[in-house]
Amino acid sequence: MSEELPATTVHETKATKEAKEARTAREAAGPRHAEEAEEARQARTADAAEASGPARGARGSKKSGTARAAKGAKSGSAGAKAVEPVAPLDWSNPLRDPQDRRLPRIAGPSGLVIFGVTGDLSRRKLMPAVYDLANRGLLPPGFSLVGFARRDWEDQDFAEVVHDAVKEHARTPFREEVWQQLSEGMRFIPGDFDDDHAFEQLRKAVEELDASRGTSGNYAFYLSVPPKFFPKVVQQLKKHGLTDAPDGSWRRAVIEKPFGHDLDSARDLNALVHEVFDPEQVFRIDHYLGKETVQNILALRFANQMYEPIWNRSYVDHIQITMAEDIGIGGRAGYYDGIGAARDVIQNHLLQLMALTAMEEPASFDAPSLLTEKLKVLRAVRLPEELGEHTVRGQYAGGWQGGARVPGYLEEEGIDPASTTDTYAAIKLRIDNRRWAGVPFYLRTGKRLGRRVTEIAVVFQRAPHSPFDSTSTEELGENAIVIRVQPDEGMTVRFGSKVPGTSMEIRDVSMDFAYGESFTESSPEAYERLILDVLLGDANLFPRHQEVEESWRILDPVEEYWASHDKPAQYASGGWGPREADEMLARDGRSWRRP
Repeated sequence: MSEELPATTVHETKATKEAKEARTAREAAGPRHAEEAEEARQARTADAAEASGPARGARGSKKSGTARAAKGAKSGSAGAKAVEPVAPLDWSNPLRDPQDRRLPRIAGPSGLVIFGVTGDLSRRKLMPAVYDLANRGLLPPGFSLVGFARRDWEDQDFAEVVHDAVKEHARTPFREEVWQQLSEGMRFIPGDFDDDHAFEQLRKAVEELDASRGTSGNYAFYLSVPPKFFPKVVQQLKKHGLTDAPDGSWRRAVIEKPFGHDLDSARDLNALVHEVFDPEQVFRIDHYLGKETVQNILALRFANQMYEPIWNRSYVDHIQITMAEDIGIGGRAGYYDGIGAARDVIQNHLLQLMALTAMEEPASFDAPSLLTEKLKVLRAVRLPEELGEHTVRGQYAGGWQGGARVPGYLEEEGIDPASTTDTYAAIKLRIDNRRWAGVPFYLRTGKRLGRRVTEIAVVFQRAPHSPFDSTSTEELGENAIVIRVQPDEGMTVRFGSKVPGTSMEIRDVSMDFAYGESFTESSPEAYERLILDVLLGDANLFPRHQEVEESWRILDPVEEYWASHDKPAQYASGGWGPREADEMLARDGRSWRRP
């Protein structure tokens, strides 16, 4: 039988426990509620003392009466003067360890305003990406989505459009409870970009959502509109006070490509946007940088010892970067004609991929460090002296593709039969620095090619000496590391291996890594990652204005040369580009890789 503790010991144990509870309550409540917490503690102590004995109860009764009197006096004074409202708690989790990788990055209180919300990009990519983020628990419960477009819609009409887009294009399964929570924060503002009344309604909607959804004044404005409307939208945001964030809040602008059509227009656009938003508030979307495989370029190079020592001119023969599409321009004639493949793809996507492939190791994985190293690469890029021999542009002609007859570019609806817009572009570049001196970079892009694929092929030099005779190695090519950006994201390493048998025969084999086979979690869409990064203020994957201007500096001389020379070369739909592109590499003793 256990021995009972003395009454005094029991009381001291309880008092110690109560003191600890009171201290915890005071720390959680803050200084404003410290007095109330102390009074509650005194009351509990007095009650316990009263129950423990007559003498202690008398003392406790005195304390209890004093506490009650003090509490009554405070209640009386509260009636004369209103209690100050309690400041909202910070949304961040104080218990989270930054080193715990199990917890995802979750956006704080915020909202997203999409201009041009009825467009194809918004319907197919942006709205499904917002839903997928909410479905994965990466958006706050009060997240708000505001659409702005020239449609006579009510909020319910807009929610229905978003619902249909999500059902058709979302990556994650549809869940009704997620949709209901998200739809409560949806608003629609009808109007033109010149309509002052519409922007006043937008400002009121933002203020109403701050109060009803707790967005804390944090908003990102997504300009999913043609570039010619960027200046007007930005100026209207400033005019109506939408760019002025309350203290402790933020406002950001998200701009879709193209960022101008040449260096001068890009500088003018950057200057205009920066009059309203600080450079750190502007996020230029290049959706290729949101792809898992593009980000994996940095992991492949700088997290592994086996690649970086051979990632230089001593071992690399050349690098090919390809973005091929198996479709034509579709209904984009109004946008595409006059812009072309080089401005649409090489100036942003491919030059960004080249910069990531060629850059030196950054000091850390943050936006300023990445910008520094990418700029070094872009500023070291040199064009060949003979642009006629080392650049090619083409237009797809009619033909058969995918078992169907397809029209040529000049036969597409809305295209001028005399158009010289390029649907295929290939250029040769060099990077004048110690790592890459003498290594050519071949960039190509085109529509109506053999298949849809984007890849970076790092092709290595042949062995300086081979003990095998030419017959044994006649089927052996060059070693290569191929980073597949889309559609089957992953990486292939190509090397030579002996063919089973009695003779020494060496042939190319491939070793594959595929995201879909190596990880149980599917890769998020690029826009999911990028929209979340905007809400978090993480600019690592967004080109800054200096990169945009350097990219135009590289491409402008090529465009000027093409504008003053012959028409684009014709190539058959379903092939791999014009004959002139093959001849361009053949002059260097090389050939295009067949993806």
